[in-house]
Amino acid sequence: MHRTLGRLMLALLAGIAVGSAATTKAAAELKVAVTIKPLHSLVAQVMGQVIGKAGSPELLVKGAASAHTYALKPSDASMLGEADIFFRMSDTMEPFTGKLAKSLPKRVQLVTLQQTRGLKLYARRTGATFEDEHDHGPDDHDHSHDAMDGHAWLDPVNAKVLIDRIAQVLAAKEPANAQLFRANADAAKARLDALSAELAAELAPIAGKPYIVFHDALQYFERRYRLRVVGSIAISPEVPPSAKRLSALRRRIASLGAVCAFAEPQFDTRLIGTVTEGTKARTGSIDPEGAKIEPGPDLYATLLRNLARDLKACLLPAG
Repeated sequence: MHRTLGRLMLALLAGIAVGSAATTKAAAELKVAVTIKPLHSLVAQVMGQVIGKAGSPELLVKGAASAHTYALKPSDASMLGEADIFFRMSDTMEPFTGKLAKSLPKRVQLVTLQQTRGLKLYARRTGATFEDEHDHGPDDHDHSHDAMDGHAWLDPVNAKVLIDRIAQVLAAKEPANAQLFRANADAAKARLDALSAELAAELAPIAGKPYIVFHDALQYFERRYRLRVVGSIAISPEVPPSAKRLSALRRRIASLGAVCAFAEPQFDTRLIGTVTEGTKARTGSIDPEGAKIEPGPDLYATLLRNLARDLKACLLPAG
């Protein structure tokens, strides 16, 4: 069923490509598509006042859906075929974009943000417990982007690098608004500086307190604010954890006295109970992709503030 639907999507895109080649767009309107909410928020901030005149960015993965498990819909394929620019993080972060990228009309500019120069990247961690793994430093990504952790937007310093790249791409596509894109980008980066300072103060009391997560989505946030994620239940949301992995995590929770285990709203929360059963660990929930937040320019700051709030609520409960 999924393969048949996938073939239909690719056929639809191919048809759109032919139609687009034969049609000249009237009244230029910048059409931008973005895969996931955090990136969409950054793009929306850079487009700023242009929104409404040149077109607001379209979001693909809406609501509580996850990029890890998303399946492209016919309406998505139609929208992408009409886009001028399509922003994604990578084909490993958003697996549904892998084949899609090869089938887009040539006039659609595909921007893979994980390839942005100056972005600080870390290797994906695949073990049940992280502290036993070799600690790859930043920029260990000369050979394989597939081996890198794609959640780079969760570091506000990386978000500033992404904003510069977004502004550059938008300005090149629509030079008449280049100055406005640059001004919006500068304002967004100033807000990120203030946000990062706020988060550093907010998170300082929980630095070093061990916890586990459903999947390894917080590495960049963790490293920026000196948090201590010690393991993940799943290697990735698409792959169910083995009994051996769950047992290793349960032992780790006991040996470290891990304070909390965090679920995510898009995935099976019963696994959290499985690994914490018989331990003193509390359970909480975090939302690294903004599943419960309304999309838009304000989502990014809300996302990071919510992460800080939810981590503190479990790791340092009131009273």
